[in-house]
Amino acid sequence: MVFVVENAREPRDEAADAIYEQPLNERMRTFLRLEFLYHQTEHHVAHESQIDTREAITGMLEIAAILGRGDVRSDVLKELERQIGELEGFAANPNVDRTRVDGLLTELRASREALNAIGPHYLQTVKDSEFLSAIKHRSAIPGGTCEFDLPLFSHWLRQPYEARLQHLDLWLGSLRPLCDAVQQVMWLIRQSATTVEYTAQAGMYQHSISRETSCRMLRVRLAGGTGLFPEISGSPQRFTIRFLSWNNVDARPAQTSQDVSFQLSIC
Repeated sequence: MVFVVENAREPRDEAADAIYEQPLNERMRTFLRLEFLYHQTEHHVAHESQIDTREAITGMLEIAAILGRGDVRSDVLKELERQIGELEGFAANPNVDRTRVDGLLTELRASREALNAIGPHYLQTVKDSEFLSAIKHRSAIPGGTCEFDLPLFSHWLRQPYEARLQHLDLWLGSLRPLCDAVQQVMWLIRQSATTVEYTAQAGMYQHSISRETSCRMLRVRLAGGTGLFPEISGSPQRFTIRFLSWNNVDARPAQTSQDVSFQLSIC
């Protein structure tokens, strides 16, 4: 594992770049989906409009649906344990910023304790809510949560934002420890990767990875303004990146015939 601790928390200006991520196993797919939905949900929770509250409820129910399909909590705990173990070993290096490493370890251990504290039945608060169950049931129908279908939902949405926020915080409170831990894990996975410059000949790049190397996710960084985007396919041992040219929504993207410079992180 290559882990750059120095200045790891300092943001990089990525406005001119486009970053595309591709999970290579089911755990990473689940974590990325949860991270995406959690960011979206928290964004809408912070805004007062009824539309934002609707979207926050939708995001929260989608998070709960993902978490209800398997033992995601156990997967996150295993990933936390792995990251803690690697950081503890990394802390023995005399050339690292021990203060920063200790800070990261403190955060990860706190997340581990929070996940252990909520227990395996952390979804029960959401599952036991008849209000949320009604919304979930009607959400399967296009437009099924409109006013005449769910007058109770419509009435609740008309409550002051502070009242709605109390309920949202109650429901999300049972999900936040896990979602926060996923965010921490994904940040560490991204930071642990070394970024290398490559060139895709005639818009295509293929890469093989030894079986001894752990590869869970790819990150492709492409300079802005190229008019290109990557299509990534493969497995933890071999993958292919094709760079496609996009013109408009009415034309099918085609692989570029030009050589493309890009940055690749194998996480």
